Amino acid sequence: MIKPQTLKGFRDFLPQQAKKRLWLRNRLENIFQLWGFDPIETPTLEPLDIFQGQIGEDEKLFFKFKDPGGRDVALRYDQTLPSVRMVSQYLNTIPLPFKRYQIQPAFRAEKPQKGRYREFVQCDADIFGDPSAYADAETIALSLDIYKQLGFKVVKVLINDRNLLTDIPYPALVAIDKQKKIGNQQVIKEMMNKGIDKAKAEYYLDKISRLKPSVAIKIILQYLNDYGFAQEWYEFDPTIVRSFSYSQGPIWEVVIPGFTAGSVLGGERYDGLFKTIFGIEMYGTGFGLGFDRTLEALDEFGLIPSVNASTKVLITVFNAQYQTLSLSTGKSLRKNNINCEVYPNPKVKLDKQLKYADKKGIPYVVIIGPDEAQKNVLTVRNMKDKQQKTVPLEELISDLLS
Repeated sequence: MIKPQTLKGFRDFLPQQAKKRLWLRNRLENIFQLWGFDPIETPTLEPLDIFQGQIGEDEKLFFKFKDPGGRDVALRYDQTLPSVRMVSQYLNTIPLPFKRYQIQPAFRAEKPQKGRYREFVQCDADIFGDPSAYADAETIALSLDIYKQLGFKVVKVLINDRNLLTDIPYPALVAIDKQKKIGNQQVIKEMMNKGIDKAKAEYYLDKISRLKPSVAIKIILQYLNDYGFAQEWYEFDPTIVRSFSYSQGPIWEVVIPGFTAGSVLGGERYDGLFKTIFGIEMYGTGFGLGFDRTLEALDEFGLIPSVNASTKVLITVFNAQYQTLSLSTGKSLRKNNINCEVYPNPKVKLDKQLKYADKKGIPYVVIIGPDEAQKNVLTVRNMKDKQQKTVPLEELISDLLS
């Protein structure tokens, strides 16, 4: 016998949880489109070459294997690299600048822990074809507007510029990126573990602390100010590094004060990917939003609206003789865009059907028995207060739509 369970790091979502996720996805899609970003989708599998040599030390997290044709492939590790492949492939058919968003699962062989899973939904938004800091500024403004529209009183975007860090080797940057989590001494220790001597490690950390905003950062900060974000919503932070090896130019992370699970969004410019992978000159900047962390923060701050049953009406079946009447009532409600269920089994007793509606949180139940059928009416029970009334079908539809 097989024990029914998910693989480690993977999850099921029961209806109540799935509805919250659907609510967030719909809100995000609406905000992306409000800003003029169009949706795209890419395959779950990509050639391994697209990811290999681009991610940095986290390449150990790839889900990679040979497909039946003997090709080296990987599950979608992130959405930036597949979208770079897509833009390069369809460069002659898409308008530039190209503003895109993408909401799909990504896969990483993480050590499962709170907020980290091996399959997770990632939400990206990017602008391709614009090399200016104004494109970075727009995606950063979008980053903030998402959380503002989701109802957070204040969030903060921490912004840096990788061009300020060109003299610091990548292993040191990876360690410095953890400075807020582990502190200066642990950062130095981690750099030393990577083969950097203590004096150099201290020098790199000191250099970071003395950085001043670049021209690009000044443009971004002015843009955010001009857009109307309060100054408490954004900050130049030289310790923000972003550990992806493809990060370049402006980089940023969004944190929520009072939420301790970590940053909820990260972004960067990555023009060089087009040249190194596909040999073309092109520009890209954008972010990945942590769907699960954002949902967790929304839950923690009480910002998710009550998720009611998607079914508004259960139409009971009095017995097999009246099933046709129940089915035709369901058809009429659906024609009027009213979500309803017809109880499937006419042999189940009415009290059990009512208990089913109660357990599912369905607010109204329709009963059609001999008396209702003879008078061409319906009995409608409000499951919250247990009050009921008998009305014609047209009146029921009108009441439910009002």
